[in-house]
Amino acid sequence: MIEPLLLNLEQRDRLSDDEREMLRMAITRERRVAAQEDIVTEGDRPLTSSLLLDGFAARYNITGDGQRQLTSLHVAGEFIDLHAFLVKTMDHGIIALSPCRIAMADHSALKTITESAPHLARLLWLDTLVQAAISRQWIVAMGRRSRAAHLAQIICELYMRLQIVNRVEGGSFHFPLSQTQMADIMGLSTVHMNRVIQELRAAGFVTWSRERITILDWGRLQRFAEFDPAYLNIRSEPR
Repeated sequence: MIEPLLLNLEQRDRLSDDEREMLRMAITRERRVAAQEDIVTEGDRPLTSSLLLDGFAARYNITGDGQRQLTSLHVAGEFIDLHAFLVKTMDHGIIALSPCRIAMADHSALKTITESAPHLARLLWLDTLVQAAISRQWIVAMGRRSRAAHLAQIICELYMRLQIVNRVEGGSFHFPLSQTQMADIMGLSTVHMNRVIQELRAAGFVTWSRERITILDWGRLQRFAEFDPAYLNIRSEPR
């Protein structure tokens, strides 16, 4: 059940058999969530943290005038609210952007890991640090790059995150998000979002149709996005 998580963690360092078993014991319950259904609601005090096994989910906040801003995007193999173990009260919601399959880890089990398995605890901590690094890169892209370069950066990043968990076929990956959802990620109107997508298509960087993105020229797309994957920490070394 937790194979995507194991792939994600072992991209950064090796897990022992005991650590693998400890994760399997900690993450025992599974549920399915429909698209557009909240996984966690702002103000909740969850007693579990959710591991995304399949699908796409996002953190979000609602502004005073009712507009939604998606602040992060999550793929299989990632905890979407591991921080709830320590933060306790959620200051944002988490929504399923597509049909999702998630597994639950009791906070009591996570506490046991932090107390008895320090190496595994460090790897889980690293997972949250990578998410923080992703947020920083999104802020830079939103504030200092063109909208087309911002979208190119998101595509490059998603390609590498999905590659870790074997969700990439050649230069192509499944991406079921609508243009409206992408507009909520990039802070644009739907009309402007469509123009940005068309700009990447016209430049020959990608094709994007039928819930699938195909990268046509990785090198050109990476240079256009100024994408440096160092912040994803995709290398195996002692932690």
